[in-house]
Amino acid sequence: MFQATAIRRFTTRGGAELPFTTLGFGTATLGNLGRAYTDEEAGAAMDRAWDVGLRYFDTAPQYGLGLAETRVGRVLQKKPRGEYLLSTKAGRLIERCAPDQSNRGGFVVSPELRYVYDYSHDGVMRSFEASLARMGAERVDVLFIHDVDGFTHGGRAQSEARIRELMETGGWRALDDLRRAGVVKAIGLGVNEWEPCARMLELADPDLFLLAGRYTLLEQAPLETLFPQCAAKGVGIVLGGPYNSGVLAGRATFDYGRVPAAVAGRVQRLKSVCEAHGVPLAQAALQFVAAHPVVVSVIPGAASVAEVDSNVSLLEAATPPALWRELKAQGLVHADAPVPQA
Repeated sequence: MFQATAIRRFTTRGGAELPFTTLGFGTATLGNLGRAYTDEEAGAAMDRAWDVGLRYFDTAPQYGLGLAETRVGRVLQKKPRGEYLLSTKAGRLIERCAPDQSNRGGFVVSPELRYVYDYSHDGVMRSFEASLARMGAERVDVLFIHDVDGFTHGGRAQSEARIRELMETGGWRALDDLRRAGVVKAIGLGVNEWEPCARMLELADPDLFLLAGRYTLLEQAPLETLFPQCAAKGVGIVLGGPYNSGVLAGRATFDYGRVPAAVAGRVQRLKSVCEAHGVPLAQAALQFVAAHPVVVSVIPGAASVAEVDSNVSLLEAATPPALWRELKAQGLVHADAPVPQA
């Protein structure tokens, strides 16, 4: 089975070796996603993650409009820099605004801040420098371009327009220059859809993708599309959103919104099979995504000590092989999907 702190060594195209822990730490919730958390709560969750041995932390300017990066930096500044991996994202710049102009979305943060999209060379560099300043960091290990997807921008055509912007106005060149200079070790996309990742494999030479919510117990389209391409080109996947933003962990949210009836029905079928084998649905969800060989780390969010401990326990718990066989037999999991081995 799995050990949360087991190292999955990934080698970039440039030959840099990145030692990911199987379980990482996603920090969107630390940006006050859904409700306000205190600095003390956020710090305690990160300290717990460190104490149990997690050594990969992912963040972004969007998360709390800089708040998550600030909180991440406050904790990691006290840790030996050579003992962890850190990733953040570029593509949004944070600026002051009038209260009625804020676009903070589900983040409970200051109404006098907003983000603006900028995938140009200047925008990427300014975003990166601002992130380093907020975190008090000299470098990050991985820099992702954030959200050039239809989920964020309104459709496939809009996603393609953002990708063209990235390529034609120098945003990707900025990442590549940082990689060539050794300022970052790996570059890629952080997105909510697999299609932009496949597109970037055609246009550029990414090292990693952070894919959120599109390879889960609920949906496995990348198994036949993106993942074989990544395996062929030596590109790794950081797997975000293993619970589909909560619905696979007992919460009434799917893709950060209401749960559609069709999704709710499929979740109930998955849950019934899991219960018949004495396995929590969240346990199966977390272990399933960790089993794919292109996945270098799984990064569920956590905003408390209890949530960190829960993620570790769920990943490391014993799961009977019969569960995976039945899920496949009922057509709830793709027949060719890798599953955990006893």
